[in-house]
Amino acid sequence: MKAIRVKFKPVGKRYFFGTSTFDLKDGDPVIVNTIRGTELGFCCGEIFNLDAKDLTAELKDIVRLATKQDLEEHEKNKKDQPAIIAKTKELAKEYDLSLKVLEAEYTLDRSKLIIYFESENRIDFRELVKRLAEIYHTRIELRQVGSRDGAKVFGGIGPCGLIVCCRTFITEFDNVSVKMAKNQNLSLNPVKISGNCGKLLCCINYENELYKELKKMAPDIGDIVKTEEGPAKVLSCDVLNKTCKVKYIEEENKFGYLKLDEIEFVRSMDKHKGDDDADSEE
Repeated sequence: MKAIRVKFKPVGKRYFFGTSTFDLKDGDPVIVNTIRGTELGFCCGEIFNLDAKDLTAELKDIVRLATKQDLEEHEKNKKDQPAIIAKTKELAKEYDLSLKVLEAEYTLDRSKLIIYFESENRIDFRELVKRLAEIYHTRIELRQVGSRDGAKVFGGIGPCGLIVCCRTFITEFDNVSVKMAKNQNLSLNPVKISGNCGKLLCCINYENELYKELKKMAPDIGDIVKTEEGPAKVLSCDVLNKTCKVKYIEEENKFGYLKLDEIEFVRSMDKHKGDDDADSEE
């Protein structure tokens, strides 16, 4: 079946929609029906053939191309958002609710107003919803999001000195685990491996597959290997530089740094280095 990806935010998640009756291209504004209502989105990439087995839900078709009036209404909705956020913050303070208001957005026809917030605790916001409904005369949905999504709204500079990845190209968050950091010999100091959101840095996941493959061809810490100077125990291993630190067994207090091609050990392509989902942190 013919499909195309559609996004609703510049660096937002991409969704599949059917396009059997439209000839669309990258950047085209389209009207679609979602679980939230009628929305305006923008096509990403070109039309492609989507296999039915890759679908997790029914594929909805694009309703139509957006008109000039649709785009004007969309821009008007966006202009109203700052005032809505400010009002929601004011009311939250009035009702003594400990929440951080992040974003507000209307559906295209303004039949629903979705307000995103972050909070460490469960919030009883029923009175707040009633008050907002009286003010804006539409259905109100308050949606709690995680700290990663909150950091994505505010952005900032990462420890690398660049704008954080979630503001530039990450459209969906992947699992990141402490095991990944260990595999890359990173410091496990939370300050050094945590992002602005307080969670593990997303970039730890970028090179994880490479390290997993390299470690299959390297000895584990504690392995006994053969060297020109006799058997030795592996104390540490730098898989990127293909070196390891060893302690010679037959000579007391003798250590050395060797290239992996200078030692003999049993390589296994099926070697398991631990479950990357262990110690995962969303």
